[in-house]
Amino acid sequence: MVKKENSFLLLITVFVLIVDQLSKFLVRKYLEPNQSVPIISNIFHLTYKQNTGAGFGILQNQNLFLIMVSIIVLGFAIYYCLKSKEFILKLLLSLLSGAVIGNLIDRIFLGHVTDFLDFRIWPVFNIADSVITVTIIILIIYLWKK
Repeated sequence: MVKKENSFLLLITVFVLIVDQLSKFLVRKYLEPNQSVPIISNIFHLTYKQNTGAGFGILQNQNLFLIMVSIIVLGFAIYYCLKSKEFILKLLLSLLSGAVIGNLIDRIFLGHVTDFLDFRIWPVFNIADSVITVTIIILIIYLWKK
């Protein structure tokens, strides 16, 4: 049972990573930096941004620092995923790991994170950012109630 569970959790991590990296690859292939394509005019656009910072544009040009933070977060996520007996916690940490790895790949190989989801009332973001945000919110609620 444990082997099946671990395989499933690894599959979740890899799935998040593939969806994130594939979406970013397609954006880089078909859009130029700063190009925006309206999907629903003035509501949702695909806008290719090269983000050298963290969420909401903070810590611009701090790539090395953000790489180090990502590696530390990933280390904690893997450690607690292996240590925990709780499936829901392992699942959340697996989702988080896939997303962190997705943005980490961008930072290491491109020097920036590829962002493209643009709702016009929020800074442009990507799939990994979404997974990280939602997962952390759920983790906080889960751990708070515990």
